[in-house]
Amino acid sequence: MAKLLIILGIVLIAVGLVWLAGERFGLGRLPGDFVFERGNVRFYLPLMTSLIVSVVLSLVFWFFSR
Repeated sequence: MAKLLIILGIVLIAVGLVWLAGERFGLGRLPGDFVFERGNVRFYLPLMTSLIVSVVLSLVFWFFSR
């Protein structure tokens, strides 16, 4: 159980660092990302960011599976 928690912590730190780096390069504010606001409720739909991340991860996993 301890190893699982350590690995989970490392994964969360890595995701956080990638998230910060992505914001610096403009991910999350691309033209295909939608923000809907009504009153004090905001709904954010990162459609284009999700597509780009999906393509990049697919290419990385494809490269490492060969």
